[in-house]
Amino acid sequence: MTYSIKSAAVLGSGVMGSGIVAHLANNGIPVTMLDVVPKDLTDEEKTKGLTLEDQIVRNRIAEQSKKKLLKQKPSPITTKQSLNLIHVGNLEDDIEKLAEVDWIIEVVVENLDIKKKVFANVDKYRKEGTIVSSNTSGISVEAMIEDCSEDMKKHFLGTHFFNPPRYLKLLEVIPTKHTDPSVLSFMKQFGEDVLGKGVVEAKDTPNFIANRIGTYGLLVTVREMQKGGYSIGEVDSVTGPIIGRPKSATFRTLDVVGLDTFHHVAKNVYDQVDHAEEKAVFEIPDFVNQMIEKGWIGAKKRKGFYEKQKDGTIYEINPDTLEFQERKKINSAAVEMAKQQKGSKRKLKALVDAKGDRAGDLVWSVLKPSLLYSAELLGEIADDIVSIDQAMKWGFGWELGPFESWDAIGVRDSVERMKSEGEAIPTWVKNMLDEGFETFYQKDNGNNLYYDNGEYKQQAINNKEVNIRTLKEQKGVIKKNTGASLIDMGDGVALLEFHSQSNAIGLDIIQMVNFAVEEVNKNYKGLVIGNQGKNFCVGANLAMMLMEAQDDNFFELDMVIRQFQNMTMNIKYSDRPVVVAPFNMTLGGGAEVSLPAAAIQASPETYIGLVEFGVGLIPGGGGTKELYLKELRHMPKGIDFDLTKVANNVFEKVATAKVSTSAAEGIQNGFLNSNDRISANPDHVLYDAKQRVIRLYDGGYKKPQREKIPVVGDAGYAAMLMGAKSLQFSGYASAHDVKIAEKLAYVLSGGRIKEGTEIDEQVMLDLEREAFLSLIAEPLTQQRMQHMLVKGKPLRN
Repeated sequence: MTYSIKSAAVLGSGVMGSGIVAHLANNGIPVTMLDVVPKDLTDEEKTKGLTLEDQIVRNRIAEQSKKKLLKQKPSPITTKQSLNLIHVGNLEDDIEKLAEVDWIIEVVVENLDIKKKVFANVDKYRKEGTIVSSNTSGISVEAMIEDCSEDMKKHFLGTHFFNPPRYLKLLEVIPTKHTDPSVLSFMKQFGEDVLGKGVVEAKDTPNFIANRIGTYGLLVTVREMQKGGYSIGEVDSVTGPIIGRPKSATFRTLDVVGLDTFHHVAKNVYDQVDHAEEKAVFEIPDFVNQMIEKGWIGAKKRKGFYEKQKDGTIYEINPDTLEFQERKKINSAAVEMAKQQKGSKRKLKALVDAKGDRAGDLVWSVLKPSLLYSAELLGEIADDIVSIDQAMKWGFGWELGPFESWDAIGVRDSVERMKSEGEAIPTWVKNMLDEGFETFYQKDNGNNLYYDNGEYKQQAINNKEVNIRTLKEQKGVIKKNTGASLIDMGDGVALLEFHSQSNAIGLDIIQMVNFAVEEVNKNYKGLVIGNQGKNFCVGANLAMMLMEAQDDNFFELDMVIRQFQNMTMNIKYSDRPVVVAPFNMTLGGGAEVSLPAAAIQASPETYIGLVEFGVGLIPGGGGTKELYLKELRHMPKGIDFDLTKVANNVFEKVATAKVSTSAAEGIQNGFLNSNDRISANPDHVLYDAKQRVIRLYDGGYKKPQREKIPVVGDAGYAAMLMGAKSLQFSGYASAHDVKIAEKLAYVLSGGRIKEGTEIDEQVMLDLEREAFLSLIAEPLTQQRMQHMLVKGKPLRN
């Protein structure tokens, strides 16, 4: 049977239910959100004379949840337009609507009896072949539908999203013994390609994969903290980024999750496992229970393991006294040694190898049981080590999964150390080493292999996943320098990868872009500009520009800006299509590289904006010009429109350093247009960009013709400047803000000329460059640049 999901229904509108609804709507799927009918009227409803029979009352719970989506931070929705795809109702009046959808997701309270009643009702109204799933985080998936029809059992499985669904990549898919293999296969593919998830197949066991191991690791850390006499802050100082874990480390993570939620997840395993030693680990420590009783459950109550004091300092709780004290960190030789290492693998190994060091001993004491526990659960919670590693990386934000971590510290040496400390090693790990297999993972000809039952097997990956490191191994590098590498992607397409510090644009990247365009025009169908760093590009090299300005090297700065502008024009007027693949932070120069491209293929979480105003500058590489041109292209053809309004829109976006909160919002902000696309899955962006290049080439791509730009001239300049000065008079802008705004208005207006005059784009580029150079010479701008470099946030002066 062929499956297709064009619409969905979600039963339950709590935080998790509404989050799933939002994620479906973000991906263009119309969704109906149903919840129970209220039993009582609110005071407001009583005042309005409403009754429990009124539709507005009966749909209140789901409707309120929909409205809350606009207020939540971080936002569950990518744009307000997503809300148009969300329809609300209740589980009594609208239950028949289940017959109209292709996928029904249950997200009601974690109670087996309630879930069974819900599914019995679903079974009555769903049409045959409709896929049904539960988002349970721990209840047996099979037990929920044991009394349902055979068709429902065949089309039923667990789909465990992680909260918040928009941002956390993991989707655990849990089939039952009845699930049709074609349903499982379809949902895994749909989860990756349409919902943009990292999908892992899990078994129907307590808390599945990620929560089982993650909760175990967190509780082991609490136990070792108490045993070793460490403080909350000391633990977090060495269980975060230094070992490849999120900044929130251990206890800050628990504060964000909520101690009440954590207690529920841990208790779920405690109640269902039989092994006494495992059960003991999942027993919540007394001091945590006392915190929960006091209501100190974390961030949502502003007090948990940490509390922010009135003066802004963060205090940590003392587990023995339950009093808050100044936060501590571990500063030891091992920590300093680890910080000097490159990459999480080397940092982790440096800490683990530091026996007798306070930080090293702590990291080993929390890592060792997690590794052993993960190995013991292989076969019980998942069939292979890859699924376990991916679940932990995608669900908990670990850079290295348990078995990748084991490889990093050395499997044989660490096992010998574990044995010497009296630990029991899982039989399959001992057999692996006895048979001469030294690592859990291996590379062969650019292929990723993993150990499985006496042999290395090739890791299955979606063919839409492009790994740049593997590309380099398989295809080699055409040319590289310190800032970028040009790589053959195959099928006649080249890839330019940025790899400078923070992917900031300097002369090295400018040179490589120019070389890449020239090389591609001779020998390739087109070029993709993309990378797999933390962010696509955070802008130009601010430190270098500030240093040149402070040394009065304005001739050199003028040269650099000219070269930057030439680079962006080369991208725009390349004979072969250039497709830029931005993701995450795409700021300043990153946006200026993207805007002139033949097309943009963006990741869903692309935060694009021209942010130079925040450091006392305006875009100097053509960003203002290209954003203005994109706005003009949005205007209807053959119909008069208000040119001043277009200029004002661009002026406002640049002057307020407007950054999109998603790629979808980037469309609304004018950074993406009808030529551009958004990939549902961030891992597929480079593949999709490559296909876009091929389609453009095969479609007979012609580079754009140089165009004349209509500008608003004197009148528009005056209007824009008046807006800036009114903000100054109201106390919202400083005198220096107005000076920057005046330069920006001058650029957008095309200079002091007549409204409607058409100028060559080189004129606007020259105006941008002149404005940039005059502003960077200002002491107040240099103060702003210095502050951003040191503090990481804008200075208002």
